[in-house]
Amino acid sequence: MDAGKKKPMVSDAGAWAMNVVSAVGLIMANKQLMSDNGYAFSFATTLTGFHFIVTALVGWISNVTGLSTSKHVPLWELLWFSIVANMSITGMNLSLMLNSVGFYQISKLSIIPVVCFMEFFLHSTHYSSRVIVAVTVVALGVGICTVTDVEIKVKGLVCACVAVFCTSLQQITIGSFQKKYDIGSFELLSKTAPIQALSLLLSGPFADYYLNGHSIFKYHYSVGALLFILVSCILAVFCNTSQYLCIGRFSATSFQVLGHMKTVCVLILGWLLFDSALTLKNILGMLLAVLGMLFYSWAVEHEKKVKLASDIGIENTSEEEDTILLGKKSGIDKDDIELPRSES
Repeated sequence: MDAGKKKPMVSDAGAWAMNVVSAVGLIMANKQLMSDNGYAFSFATTLTGFHFIVTALVGWISNVTGLSTSKHVPLWELLWFSIVANMSITGMNLSLMLNSVGFYQISKLSIIPVVCFMEFFLHSTHYSSRVIVAVTVVALGVGICTVTDVEIKVKGLVCACVAVFCTSLQQITIGSFQKKYDIGSFELLSKTAPIQALSLLLSGPFADYYLNGHSIFKYHYSVGALLFILVSCILAVFCNTSQYLCIGRFSATSFQVLGHMKTVCVLILGWLLFDSALTLKNILGMLLAVLGMLFYSWAVEHEKKVKLASDIGIENTSEEEDTILLGKKSGIDKDDIELPRSES
């Protein structure tokens, strides 16, 4: 291992585990916070603003104490990224309000192929038939266990399209920024969080009022509601950090495909904790989705090994050609040249 290369604080498996656990915990906490049987805090957009306030605060503390280093990213890049990210959040909320739950789930599943197309056009990323089959199996499995009634409205369709496009572009941009500016996942999040927090806190109350007809300024904050808001914000820090971490190390496509493990966990926990119905259709869909994720992981690893073997072959061929060329220039007979051999 290169001594100059800094060892990551969190392993790949740790990053995925952090994302799944924090995201599922966040969904469960928000379910209790926002449901009528809980604390009826139905202000999702403003709550997301609270999440980014705490994330920005943690990032600032990390920079001040020297736990992380700040790197330059042009302000205009941060601004347009924050606009896209906020449109993703607002679009998803509007899509859920205007469409049926079934169509909302379909729109979330459509993020996977849109991400694939964007990575192909923007980064010339090519996918093998194995990966395409695996992605299809995951989407089919999640669709079977989540999609029920499907009702489409024109306004809802427009909001869903905006949400899917912006979510896909946001996730691809996270990885691009980390490579382009050689910046870590948490350092990038620390730069985007303050801008998103400010814009969501300014627009959130109006968006939430449009969504549910209630004003956040008239909400009665109980001790329990404040506690769950705090828990939600803390979990959001881990969820956002692990999202940037996973996309930076892998790809937006992998994050979407393997990220549906969260959907499976939410369904199971909903059945265990909230007495949600779990039918045979749900179970079969979850099993199919998990098989698709396992197949996807194998397909991606297989592609990496094939690419590595191809790169090694090209490198050895180049060495042989250089050795023969050197022998010709020195006047040495080709048969007397000992070519480099790879050790087995």
